[in-house]
Amino acid sequence: MSSISLKKLNKTYGALTVVHDIDLEIADKEFIILVGPSGCGKSTTLRMIAGLEEISDGELWIGDDLVNDVPSKDRDIAMVFQNYALYPHMTVYKNMAFGLHLRKVSRETIDGEVKAAARILDIEHLLNRKPKALSGGQRQRVALGRAMVRNPDVFLLDEPLSNLDAKLRGTMRAEITKLHKRLDATFIYVTHDQVEAMTMADRIVVMKDGHIQQVDTPQALYDRPVNMFVAGFIGAPQMNMLPVTIERRGEGFVARFEDRELPLPPSLDRARIAPYEGRRAVLGIRPENFHEVPPADIDPGATVRFPATVELAEPMGAEIHLNLLAAGRPIIARVSPRCRARDGETVDLVADLTGAHLFDPETERSILA
Repeated sequence: MSSISLKKLNKTYGALTVVHDIDLEIADKEFIILVGPSGCGKSTTLRMIAGLEEISDGELWIGDDLVNDVPSKDRDIAMVFQNYALYPHMTVYKNMAFGLHLRKVSRETIDGEVKAAARILDIEHLLNRKPKALSGGQRQRVALGRAMVRNPDVFLLDEPLSNLDAKLRGTMRAEITKLHKRLDATFIYVTHDQVEAMTMADRIVVMKDGHIQQVDTPQALYDRPVNMFVAGFIGAPQMNMLPVTIERRGEGFVARFEDRELPLPPSLDRARIAPYEGRRAVLGIRPENFHEVPPADIDPGATVRFPATVELAEPMGAEIHLNLLAAGRPIIARVSPRCRARDGETVDLVADLTGAHLFDPETERSILA
């Protein structure tokens, strides 16, 4: 049983608290990812789970065991580091076997475990090489193999792909996801890359300043962020945030943005919007919800014309990112690669508000969540 429970977990260095009252339940065999900007406390949390950082306060349970004072080597956990931490003077085989040698496992068992892991990771042909003769992706596989041979219940991975180029990161994302399914173990993964989090995780833990902001599935985080930080962090390019005033129009509401009215569609919860009538709010619109023409599958009543001036068009191959100015405010739109807008031109986009978000400008909490 490799479920993990963090109960009011804290980490302090003197008067500085870097992890605050973390409550988190991680299910057996779950792939969970801690994500957030640098300094948010995600790696410190991972290292407390590993036993590499002392827990200042709170409880850490692995299965039915309280492990606050259990040494790292006795926690049945394997960790894969950002810099791989391979021994340069040892061959791949010896790097993978080293931990088992320390445990005084028999040579026959070590040989079987190392070769089995090498087959899974497709590095059998590298077993006699030393790390300096390997590419970054190959070193990453060796680090994973070294963790695999221990047959742990829990794998901890601390930004394992950050040193790889973009193409190899994409390949290794898929490889690690397949490895998780094959090994049937619990994976806890740390990254600052929200693309990794969205594509790999069963659930994502979004952190900021040592606090958990939201825990949910990737799609739920994208569709229903609880605050402006999560809304801006999940999704690329990040969500556009427009200062608006909520006004009533008949049975419904509009968001007044400078000199234009943006009708809020009936699909948005009017009961939650009503207390903000006459008050300021922040309207969130994702870049992909701007279109050159109204999409055929969207209710025309949920769209509004949105003229803006192109400051910079960034061709991305499959799409174009338009950096725009609307009423003096910068926004970004993801549009079709067939868009012919040029820098300095005015484009008359269509904003789809069915997926719009509203936030309280003071608390930054979602009004609709």
